[in-house]
Order: sequence, then structure tokens, then C-alpha cells
Amino acid sequence: MPRIRPPPALVLFLLAPAVGELLSGSSPPAEYFTPFGFTIMTALYGGGAVLCRELKVRWRKGMGSLLLLGAAYGVLEEGLMVASFFNPAWPDLGALGVFGRWLGVNWVWAVELTLYHAIVSITVPVMLVELAYPDRRGTPWLGSGWLRAVALIFGADIVGGLILFSVITDYKPTEAQIIFSALLAAGFALLARRLPADWARRGSRPMKRPLFYGALTTLGALASGAVFWVLPSIQNPLLHPAIVATLGALLDVLLIRRLADYDWRRSTDLHRFTVASGSLSLFVAFAFLQELDQTRTDNRAGMSLVGLSFLVGLALLGMKARGRSERRGP
Repeated sequence: MPRIRPPPALVLFLLAPAVGELLSGSSPPAEYFTPFGFTIMTALYGGGAVLCRELKVRWRKGMGSLLLLGAAYGVLEEGLMVASFFNPAWPDLGALGVFGRWLGVNWVWAVELTLYHAIVSITVPVMLVELAYPDRRGTPWLGSGWLRAVALIFGADIVGGLILFSVITDYKPTEAQIIFSALLAAGFALLARRLPADWARRGSRPMKRPLFYGALTTLGALASGAVFWVLPSIQNPLLHPAIVATLGALLDVLLIRRLADYDWRRSTDLHRFTVASGSLSLFVAFAFLQELDQTRTDNRAGMSLVGLSFLVGLALLGMKARGRSERRGP
């Protein structure tokens, strides 16, 4: 009897919000698994991830274009829908509500969140689902009708969220801020459309062992977190917000460029898995710690179970990737 598997688009639709909001701790289980929260976040993250992945495939592009489409998604969510780029009282800002605020924009936060969504919310979930469905990696997952439906759901979520969060947060973005966000997102999408398909596959460096790439992305995530969240809390006049934002962006860009230097035409599924899992490793580890964090006022119950679930899921996916890689041989 053939095994019944859920469609990969549905898996991505559900996985992307679980990574971007649940695993990160931005929305612990008590917030995430409410009818309202689950609906809003799944339509947003899931719809965005599916659209970015389908555009990448239909345009016959690579991971570089997917990252740029993920950046466009980040701008639409944070700049347009919830306006956290501009709202100085956005609840998650912390020190970044003051540090780096200039001309009505939370610049350090905006840079960090754009990079976060590009990598963690969009690219990593797409990589994981494509690893789970290797036979469908290069083909569209949706027909034209379903693609239009997802685009409609995503667009309605963005517009509805813009109206709703303006009421909830008592902050309404100006017309200039809305136009700026829309143009910035369109710019990222245009760059994704024009980026050569083989941009990340031109490298000449011989591939290293898969563990190297997992260590590299884990260290990259740790360094990025330290720059964006530790440095702003240090009272030092030399740490100007422009320096912090530039340093954080450079770290991520240089990491991506470093990865692109390798000859990924000779890579295996295990190489790709370690890149994706390394990017999430700190979030998995911190999920267990968040339940013990007494400085947070929200309900963090269940975060250990979230971390354990992702740990088990990644382990199973890693074993399948290893098996395919060993069968392929050197």
C-alpha cells in the first residue's frame, strides 16, 4: 500500500510560521496555538514562504534569489503589516526602540529583522521541506489556481494586519512609511528576479565535510545575535547604531558569500541539511532556556516541548539526508 504524504506546499505553509514565530519564542505556544494567532501567523508566514519558493522555481532561480525574496517578505511584514520598523513602542524592541532610531525609523531593528526573515523565516523552511521532498525539489508545488489563492490569502493578511495592528498598537504608519516599505520590498523582489540563477553555484572551493557548514552557520547565528542584541545594551559611545547595523549586516552577507564560494554542484543533501539545521541550532537550544526565563512576562510554558519537537524532527530529516548522501557516494 503506497504511503500517503501531505503535499509539500502544505508542509511549508505550516512549517514556516512554526520556525519564524514558535521556535524563535516570539509567540510561545500559549499565543501561537490560539485560533486568532494561528490563523494570522500561518497565513502570513506560510503564505509568504510558499509564494517565495514558487517564484524562485518558476523564475528558475537559486538560493540567492530566495534570500532576496525573503528580505522582501520581511519588509512587508515588519515595515508594512505591523510597522515595527517605525513604531518606537513596538513591544519586542527593547533597547532597539531608542538605539538606532533616526528619522522615525528603528534602523538597527529594521536591518536585523529583514535579515532574520530572509534567512530564518523563509529560506531555512524552504530548504528543510525541499530536503524532505527531494524528488520534487525543482518543480512547482502549486498550480496557477492555488498560487493565486495563496497570494490572495497572503495579501489579505497583510492589508488586514495593517488595519488591525494600527488599532491594537495605537500606531498608524504614515503614507510615506507605507510607500517606503512597499518600494523597498519591490526592490528586493526585482533584485531576486534579476540575480543570475547560478549565483550561489559558481564557487570554486572544494566542498568540505558537512559538519563544517553546520558549525559555520551556527557560529554565524551566534555572532549575529551578539551584534544585534548584546552590543546595543553596552553603554559605549564608540558603538554607534550605524556601526552596529552595518557590522550585523556585513556578518550575514559575508557568511552567505563564504558559503557561495564553495562548489555546491558537488554537494550532497547532508551538506544542505547542515546549513539549514545550523541556522536553527541556537533557536532549538534557547527554546529549552526560554521556559526558565523569569525576565519575560508572557506565558512561556511549552517552549521545551517545542525545542524537543524540532530537535527530533531535524534528527529524523538529518538521518534521511545522510542515507541519501551515502548512497550517492563521493
